[in-house]
Amino acid sequence: MDVFLDILDTLILDRCYAFLSPDLNASLESHKFTDSQLNRHVKIYYPMQPSKWAEASLWKRDDLARQALSLYLITWLFAMIMYLLGSLVLYHTLFDKRLLRHPRFLTNQMQLEIKQGLSAIPVITVLTVPFFIAEIRGWSKLYDFTSESPFWGYTLLQYPFFICFTDSGIYWIHRGLHHPLVYRWLHKPHHKWAVPTPFASYAFHPLDGWSQSLPYHIFPMLFPLQKSAYLGLFVFVTMWTVLIHDAEYLPTSEIINGASCHTMHHLYFNYNYGQFTTAWDRLGGTYRKPKGDAFMENQQGTEKTADKFD
Repeated sequence: MDVFLDILDTLILDRCYAFLSPDLNASLESHKFTDSQLNRHVKIYYPMQPSKWAEASLWKRDDLARQALSLYLITWLFAMIMYLLGSLVLYHTLFDKRLLRHPRFLTNQMQLEIKQGLSAIPVITVLTVPFFIAEIRGWSKLYDFTSESPFWGYTLLQYPFFICFTDSGIYWIHRGLHHPLVYRWLHKPHHKWAVPTPFASYAFHPLDGWSQSLPYHIFPMLFPLQKSAYLGLFVFVTMWTVLIHDAEYLPTSEIINGASCHTMHHLYFNYNYGQFTTAWDRLGGTYRKPKGDAFMENQQGTEKTADKFD
């Protein structure tokens, strides 16, 4: 995130902050940049020079409030794009439109999912920004290059290690959200969608969605993680959250907690709490094998009968 922030500061944000909060003592023409801390993160990878507006604002780049605002805007915009664009693409490609006629599909459900998702994302973003602040200020174990990894082979091992850690954390957090003391207040809003569409992927109570994201942000605070891997995994996790809400009923893998497994969770509540695999559900006795849905099977039977008489 620190490299990304350097790039956006140089290309866009320096000028924006200079306009919103100008430093009248700064001169764009005469100012000479020394070998300062500006662009120190991106310079490791590419010799990008600071923009001429880099110090033209009263809000300097290392100002905590400016960093928090910048990270909020970046994260909010990224989440909105991934949510709306990703869900839209899945809806028009993989999502089975026959589910719109399912008896447990609510009236105006997609509009309600989108409304809840759009209202949750800004709050989740506010709660997530402190983790990003910690990362750009060097309080995490993120590192730049393979040569900095703790031991040979860790570059490859960090990926399954991250998946296992987050899969375990989400399982127990998700299962805890089903406890009667908190379910009604936090997790029940997400379970309105018994037959979810891809737009249900962010249709959470904000504290619910944020709590289930905690393992992703805690991991680099406790364990080394290469920055490029962190960025790739962040995109992957965001996409996966959308993918498992496409309400596909067809049974698939009994190891991967895909859409079919997660649909069983939405239908039967106390099963398949996992995020990526079914490992913890099997260990915890909460695994339910995906099966076909009676409504969908009847739909398929009707289509075959219609084809027969055509």
